[in-house]
Amino acid sequence: MTQADRASQFAALHVKGRPLILYNIWDAGSARSAAKAGSKAIATGSWSMAAAHGFDDGEAIPLDFIETIVGRIASSVALPLTVDFEGGYAKDPDGVAKNAARIIEAGAVGLNFEDRIVGAGALYAIADQVLRIKAIRSAADRLGIAVFINARTDLFLLEADKTRHSGLIDAAIERAQAYQQAGCNGFFIPGLLDESGIAAICAASTLPVNVMMMGGAPDRETLIRLGVSRISYGPGPYLAAQARFVEQCAASLAGA
Repeated sequence: MTQADRASQFAALHVKGRPLILYNIWDAGSARSAAKAGSKAIATGSWSMAAAHGFDDGEAIPLDFIETIVGRIASSVALPLTVDFEGGYAKDPDGVAKNAARIIEAGAVGLNFEDRIVGAGALYAIADQVLRIKAIRSAADRLGIAVFINARTDLFLLEADKTRHSGLIDAAIERAQAYQQAGCNGFFIPGLLDESGIAAICAASTLPVNVMMMGGAPDRETLIRLGVSRISYGPGPYLAAQARFVEQCAASLAGA
């Protein structure tokens, strides 16, 4: 199967009522484990990948290193691979396009791309983020790969008071519509846990909506009912794996 074939396969996995489940990985070894467990696609998580290699999240891990890791993952599994591209490792559209091309050429058929200004507690203006998404789409088109751009908004992550999330739904829908016109394929709303808010976004947008499982998130059956097309787990799998490692390591060292 070619990379272009895997891109088409990946896009087809986003279905309302039968959402794609992505149990996020951080390296080639965890990718192989996810494939062995029956995953239909492989998804990196930026926090997990950074932590696994001794870096903080927020583009602290060098892009060259990301490119190497993505290449190793892509060569280790035959499944579609989507990569958490954070903010694109650049602010200007040209820089984002060049960086996206590197990750696509390494084997990615999907990119998570956030609208948070990395290192700042603010979002890009819609017009600016639209130009950045268009740049990724153009880069992918030049490479002949129909990359699935999962446009992430950090509206809800930046607002710690969850009681105020209902007041951000219209703003999220506005961003979803603008990002779709710019060429994205999916809309990611991490941090939003309110059922009515998730349902409203799913109803208002024709894009597949991605929800991240975290403390307080609705269960899978509820998310299916609400219209979600993609469920991901973020740093949860890495944290669970490390907790299990510590537990087993401590038991092995006991009495030594």
